[in-house]
Amino acid sequence: MKPEEVKSIAQSLFGEHRNPFGAFSLSSDSHQAVTIPDAVRRCRWIAIDLNAAAFGLFFVSPSMERARLVPCFDSDYPQVSVPTKFVSGNNGEDVVRHARMSTLPCWWSSDEFAASARAFRALDCAVKTAELVPGTSGIAFPAYAERGQCGLAVFYGPEIALPVDQLHEIHARCFSLFSAVARIRPGEFGKVPSISKRELECLKLTANGYTSEDIARLLKLSVHTANQYLTNTAQKLNAVNRMQAVAKALRMGLIE
Repeated sequence: MKPEEVKSIAQSLFGEHRNPFGAFSLSSDSHQAVTIPDAVRRCRWIAIDLNAAAFGLFFVSPSMERARLVPCFDSDYPQVSVPTKFVSGNNGEDVVRHARMSTLPCWWSSDEFAASARAFRALDCAVKTAELVPGTSGIAFPAYAERGQCGLAVFYGPEIALPVDQLHEIHARCFSLFSAVARIRPGEFGKVPSISKRELECLKLTANGYTSEDIARLLKLSVHTANQYLTNTAQKLNAVNRMQAVAKALRMGLIE
């Protein structure tokens, strides 16, 4: 379904007021997400207001040596979209450095003559950056929470629409959303556990359907050692089994 079709349905259900959660207020408890699915719904409504085809919420990794984005969720939730995996790789380094130094939203456009590019250039309180998702137009809103947590709410698509008078409201909603998500699981997102290269190799092979025996053969390990690596990884990710460890590692961008 196209974004404009979703918006039309939403307006028919909730009236002309596009945000079904009411007028924005930083002090309003109604804007504090209580679950990740609820946060996804709220982020989706921001995307609808921007006419964005897709979105993602990311934490900035605390490591100063390797600037990267750790995905929390995206528009394919509970799955992880291909663009999110791309963004959480090296492609996000420029925007991470920007988020650490500035609160200004940053935008990009693959077509300088597109309507979205013209709309972005009209924004005084926003700066241009390299394409975060190739072949699209998009905007990323830096956001911050307690304990120094930093993140980005990213929205992109072929026809982003952001009127100048809505920039600050949208950014404030992103701040509120990020703060709420950071409180839901303060230790799970934005903190990358110390997992060894070999442990990640075993976990990645598990994600691709290999058994412990297969992993031991491919990596020239004993089956006991392969199982121990997987057990260690599950414990570090606070997972009940190796499959939940795989799901968490994918969501955190540790494996693809």
